[in-house]
Amino acid sequence: MGKRFFASKVFTGDAVLGNQVITSEAGRITKIEPGSPSEGHPTVNCISAGFIDVHVNGGERFHFTDKADQEALADIEQAFEKVGTAYTLPTLITSPHETIFKSLDAVKAYKDKNPGSGILGLHLEGPFINEAKRGAHLREYITSPSDEMIDRIISYGKDVISMITIAPEVFGTRQMERLLESGITISAGHSNASYEQACRAFDLGINLVTHLYNAMSPLLHRNPGLVGACFDRSSVYAPIILDGAHCDFPAARIAYKIKGDKLFLISDALFIGGKVTEFSWKGFNAFLQNGQYINSEGNLAGAAINLADALRNAVREVGIPLNEAIAMVTSRPAAVLGMEKHIGQIAAGFPAVFTVFDEDLKKFEVVRG
Repeated sequence: MGKRFFASKVFTGDAVLGNQVITSEAGRITKIEPGSPSEGHPTVNCISAGFIDVHVNGGERFHFTDKADQEALADIEQAFEKVGTAYTLPTLITSPHETIFKSLDAVKAYKDKNPGSGILGLHLEGPFINEAKRGAHLREYITSPSDEMIDRIISYGKDVISMITIAPEVFGTRQMERLLESGITISAGHSNASYEQACRAFDLGINLVTHLYNAMSPLLHRNPGLVGACFDRSSVYAPIILDGAHCDFPAARIAYKIKGDKLFLISDALFIGGKVTEFSWKGFNAFLQNGQYINSEGNLAGAAINLADALRNAVREVGIPLNEAIAMVTSRPAAVLGMEKHIGQIAAGFPAVFTVFDEDLKKFEVVRG
């Protein structure tokens, strides 16, 4: 027998519908229609498709790069569900090669064991990045791309790696084409690319950057860099970390005016919940200070927000309409991953996996139909 509940406002991904009854069967939406509350069926205020975060480093207790195993993945999934994020890409930062393959094994095993999981795959952030823009990544694990390693990662990571961040300027043309042919979503980040090098990568087929503004060549009036190339190419998606530290809110407003429907939100969370106040992994360290994770060099070392925090800041600090901000955490990241026909909307045939929240944007939770 199907499940049904009433929602005062439904954010479908394209529109806002008032007073709707959503019906689902076997975990899939079957019908959305105007209606009213009825006895015996749940009533919610605001509802959207489940939020999607494509850049998550850790949960409440564990950092995935430090503990690349199924326990860390469960921590990420459970921690983010509690604050309204239904789908995540656990992210492995620049690491020894053996850690890369260990993480792939862990994600594959976790997904096989939990077929309904919100863990969509792996975001491999490195190791093919530019040392000049490494941020908090460790210098000793940065690797120049070789044909052999690229092929090994593609082969071993089939159906596991959903996204890989690279510095396009360290790649040869054929190497970049090989990555693009694999079907993995490729993002340009931790990069010191010139405007021309960035445009070359976009011409080859890359249509995404990693955390706009952070760890990339900036927009200068005589050297527009990767930021300028991203602004200049309307087809390129740009995720942004809206915590007020990784990106000032006025800079976010500028990006919103330029990128329009290609701007979306990520957390880049090192941890959430504030339980971990000090962390170290090999030569990487971070300390929670004034709501930010800072390393011993004084650099940002990942964020302390989740997507609900980012959404709230998008609406209150940047002035983005709520319906569009919802798209920035649902339909847009789904499109980035090529999953727009599978997740990111409330429509018949889509998963009955929702984020429910109040109009004050204070409480968010994942609800399954």
